[in-house]
Amino acid sequence: MPAYDVHPAKLVDLPALRRMADKSTILDSELCYTRSIGDSRSAFISSILLPQRGLFTLVGRVQDTVISGQVRMKYADHLAQIVYIAPNLQPEHSDTAWLALLDAMAAEVGRRGAIMLTAEIDEISPLFPTMRQAGFAVYARQEIFRRAAQPPKQTGRPLILGGVIADETDDDAMDIQLLYSNIVPRLVQPIAVPSSESTGMVYRRGGRVQAYVAISQGKQGIYLMPFMHPDVIGREAIGIIEAVLSRVERADRWPVYVCVRRYQDWLGDMLKENGFESWTQQAVMVRHIAAGIRQPAFSLPAAAQAVMTPSVSSPFQHSSTLDPETGDQSPPYGATNH
Repeated sequence: MPAYDVHPAKLVDLPALRRMADKSTILDSELCYTRSIGDSRSAFISSILLPQRGLFTLVGRVQDTVISGQVRMKYADHLAQIVYIAPNLQPEHSDTAWLALLDAMAAEVGRRGAIMLTAEIDEISPLFPTMRQAGFAVYARQEIFRRAAQPPKQTGRPLILGGVIADETDDDAMDIQLLYSNIVPRLVQPIAVPSSESTGMVYRRGGRVQAYVAISQGKQGIYLMPFMHPDVIGREAIGIIEAVLSRVERADRWPVYVCVRRYQDWLGDMLKENGFESWTQQAVMVRHIAAGIRQPAFSLPAAAQAVMTPSVSSPFQHSSTLDPETGDQSPPYGATNH
């Protein structure tokens, strides 16, 4: 690969960063469907002046391409999430600059203590094969469903079959963790948690938490990430979604997006039967930065974070990794690239 210069952004780079953001590939689905990168001037400034807070931006030139990208650190979990890469990679263009940026991101998050770098990407994106070439493996697949803005259906308790929807509290934390552990495959658990910026609602039936829905919202839409026990099916599942939306302000003015991971694909049929359309198919990709031993905690907003503690060693300490969806074995991505 030719010599390149990719470095932390400075204030002088701010105008160029904002211009490129309008032509970016967003690799954080929650952000993609709720807010706009181009409008986040404060986030750009914070990522430059206060990178220790968890958000940093890289910028550089590779050959004739000026490229940038932003990463959000999750220090407590030793994870990092790519927010965006700009400009968009076109199919007819060389991907040298994008490969250089991805390597620089991996090196930087490794220096900051992360052991995994993650991204959510449309499977039809030209960047998808480039990320594979850069050492990213598919760890989960998800489908985004969309429904245009409309007044939520006031389903209430009758359609929820006796269950109760309520905002999460500190007392729900362990029950939510148990639900999460029973639903999400173990290899995917470190990267499948909702954003710490989301809020949550729980659904209890028979004294047990049968569903948890993480909620994020912004000027572009409402983004839901549901975790539902397999016993919650049919009208009950849709009743939960509608009951949650009935409590979300402006749900009648913004489109609603629901993220359905493959291990809950049964929920997709329920959504289609109730006015949602399949919007895009995505891969959740991971690049390992360094070997480590850890047990992911379900990083719920506020309530759950206080009680989750490590207890079991992670399978990622082994000398190779197994794609949890394809079964393919891939080489380890050892020490950080720095």
